[in-house]
Amino acid sequence: MTLVLEVPPTLDSDAFDRLVEGAEGAGEERLLVDARHVRFADPYGMVGLLAVGEHYGTPEQRPILHLPTAPEVTGYLARMGFLSAAEHVFELHNVPKGRRDGPSVLLPITVIDTHEDVHGVIDVLNEGRISSVLSEQLGYSRADAIGFSMLLSEVSQNIIEHADAPGWVSIQTYDWSRRRVGRRVAVIAVMDLGIGFQGSLQREHSARFGERWGDATALEAAFIHGVTRFRDPGRGQGLKQIRKKVGRWGGKIAIRSGTARIADVPEWDDGVPMEKDLAPFPGAQILIVLPAKDPASPAPEPPRARAGLRARP
Repeated sequence: MTLVLEVPPTLDSDAFDRLVEGAEGAGEERLLVDARHVRFADPYGMVGLLAVGEHYGTPEQRPILHLPTAPEVTGYLARMGFLSAAEHVFELHNVPKGRRDGPSVLLPITVIDTHEDVHGVIDVLNEGRISSVLSEQLGYSRADAIGFSMLLSEVSQNIIEHADAPGWVSIQTYDWSRRRVGRRVAVIAVMDLGIGFQGSLQREHSARFGERWGDATALEAAFIHGVTRFRDPGRGQGLKQIRKKVGRWGGKIAIRSGTARIADVPEWDDGVPMEKDLAPFPGAQILIVLPAKDPASPAPEPPRARAGLRARP
């Protein structure tokens, strides 16, 4: 039997949630993912689609993916490296002839499986072209570009150190002048199918929180209070530094893990700081949105995040 999942016209974080929810009861059914009507896709949506296909498929029975019918969309998916990655995850249908993958994006979809993969991503960022894009399109300084590389290194490194499974990373810039942010943005997606935040912190911290321990509690502990799986002081503080950088640049960071999502929500975004009872999905899925600098604007307000988590006495 086959379970049909229809991809919304906009393939982004909301679409990912809908796909996970729709696939939750798949059981032994084969997935047929219908993306024929997709008209826009961002890194989070593309990487999320790969993650859904990887999680619900097997080497013997890969999910079926009907690609978008719009040539400009499939061309963009090719340039983002999605088609090349999807060939290893899905049984692809209606693949365009003569397609060419290309480097005309900030960072095409890249598999992160080893420390060498992380170094490869940073090498790409340091080649100079990306610094030029960050400067010309987002108004970032050279120091900002270095901080951007460090941020991406941290989130990619987390896949290796915490996930116990491979993952993906991708970045692209978009014109969001018609949205509330009113500026161009860089969208960063980092995902894995590993043990997630609850699994990573379970051994060292679950007993402290008793019956309240779960995905949301683990996310709050790590995201708000800097709890890590390491006993040594100073280790595992990458997430804290990532939040600080994103907040300083007026951006958004959201992390989904298991059945929950937590976020720092800037004033230009209408999201919520915490969501619970989401359809379960393994690993961790990170979305970072960095807006272009606006020299005329004051320093950004601190983003909103849920606080007040306390351990059981």
